Amino acid sequence: VESDILKSNVPSIFREPAGNWYALTYRARIIAYSSERVNPESLSTYENLTNPNWAGKILIRSSDNIYNQSLLSSIIIAKGDSIAKQWASGIMANLAREPKGNDRDQVKAVAAGEGDIAIVNSYYIGRMINSENELERKAGESVSIFFPNQEERGTHINVSGAGVTRYAPNKVNAIRFIEFLTNTEAQKVFAEANYEYPVKPGIEPHELLKSWGKFKADTINLALLGERNKEAVIIFDEVGWK
Repeated sequence: VESDILKSNVPSIFREPAGNWYALTYRARIIAYSSERVNPESLSTYENLTNPNWAGKILIRSSDNIYNQSLLSSIIIAKGDSIAKQWASGIMANLAREPKGNDRDQVKAVAAGEGDIAIVNSYYIGRMINSENELERKAGESVSIFFPNQEERGTHINVSGAGVTRYAPNKVNAIRFIEFLTNTEAQKVFAEANYEYPVKPGIEPHELLKSWGKFKADTINLALLGERNKEAVIIFDEVGWK
């Protein structure tokens, strides 16, 4: 897709260099920690979570989840394969239980006292706090938010995005639709509806997200994560992360 509108609305970090996809919103892979049992001053980086002090306290979903594969890919890019493998092995050693469930389940487990911290995507916290389900709402309210790696590369992010298939029968309108989804009006709707961060500069996030404060995001081009995904999957397999 070649579009001056998309290039104007979507910063380069949020689009594939050749135009194969464009992000619409993004979310942070944050640490959700027990407001009662964890001192936020003890938190710093993803890498620090391998410290033996966190033994039996970490909750995270399985390695077949793309969020975790992307996070490990980002560590491979930043630190290299060896450090990435040490990280995966260290997290495994500190797990409160075997990886299972989705991100919401990790937060519920923190609320139930099964562990003290969960590695989850930020928008799940917004959805839980505003859920009609009382259990989810209480679980979401029981944790606080921490953005890792603020003193170095920044917090890992994932995106929701769109592209156009090669043989799309309505390519022109498909591009127009993506352009619409990145305009000011649509980006404001996204920000209010899904608790993700809008990609278009100048659009304010939801009030809840603003209450968590601004954070430094990892600025690597997200297309690189896909290129290192296979390595991440191999490392997860080698360390026995189910």
